Amino acid sequence: MNTSRAPGVPGKERVDPGLLQVRDLSVHFAHRGLPYRRPGVVRAVQEVSFAVPPGTTLGLVGESGSGKSTIGRAVLGLHRPTAGTIGFGEHEYGAANGMPKEVRRQIQAVFQDPGSSLDPSHPIADAIAEPLRLHLGLRGATADARVAELLDLVGIPADHRHRYPAEFSGGQQQRVAIARALAGRGRLIVCDEPVAALDVSTQAQVINLFADVQAELGVSYLFIGHDLDVVAHVSDRLAVLFHGRIVEIGPVAEVFRRAVHPYTRMLLEATPVADPARQRRRRAERRRFTLAEPLGAEVVSGCAFQQRCPLVVERCRTEVPVLRELAGGTQAACHLAGGADTGKEPA
Repeated sequence: MNTSRAPGVPGKERVDPGLLQVRDLSVHFAHRGLPYRRPGVVRAVQEVSFAVPPGTTLGLVGESGSGKSTIGRAVLGLHRPTAGTIGFGEHEYGAANGMPKEVRRQIQAVFQDPGSSLDPSHPIADAIAEPLRLHLGLRGATADARVAELLDLVGIPADHRHRYPAEFSGGQQQRVAIARALAGRGRLIVCDEPVAALDVSTQAQVINLFADVQAELGVSYLFIGHDLDVVAHVSDRLAVLFHGRIVEIGPVAEVFRRAVHPYTRMLLEATPVADPARQRRRRAERRRFTLAEPLGAEVVSGCAFQQRCPLVVERCRTEVPVLRELAGGTQAACHLAGGADTGKEPA
């Protein structure tokens, strides 16, 4: 995947064709207000663009409330975008029209809590057989054989097909959810925090399963999470979100090696490491990202990260930064990126 600004249009991203193409996506929600908050609009996602080529994984990472799950739900057709378009193959949907029927089978989801996404009153075979029946028209012995194949693919014995979700551990339930997502022969799976509810050892097993399935079937993933290490482990490219905008995007290795945006650096420094001395240095580095000034009302102009950034300059308070091309195929939305003439350099 390659993203760059369109020629002659400052700040406008161009997204090269891929399996999934998201262009200038914005999702806003109106709220009626609370006793301490007046009615208004929540700008959950603002002008986000990216692409996911076939057989690859794009990781979306950021704090809670950064807009990553909203993007996933918009791709799944669960949220109607306020502006922008989502392209999938030759089809397109967005603010003007809902997800085409032809796309619904090809984009599937794996959510955070498999226990709540599986019907407790039906055996797991029914959960996997339903998309086979709805999308592929398979029934009877043909469907049963395909259910057995999918269970074997995700590491569940075929003779467990008549068991109920409550008889499985959390990791096994998530394996069943993955098998169900694959049943309709979808080309893209939106993974929304799929391992966040699992213990560390089970997380590793499920992450490895995602990688094995991709290697065997060539599916693509939009992998959403808040744990930078977990998301990076399974992703080819990484997009870092803050306040509904992508602030840095690029190949995983490049983002880890030379992150430019201060928010990306903050996330990297917050990742635990086994070396005590290195961990102490990281804690010292994190102190630079404590509030540079008292946190007040919502930022209404300029960079959304300005209240937490130790490198803030006057331009940050008045002008929203746009993604700009950097070395190594990365992009960052920071006025200091690429040696801008501000008198300061990124950390």
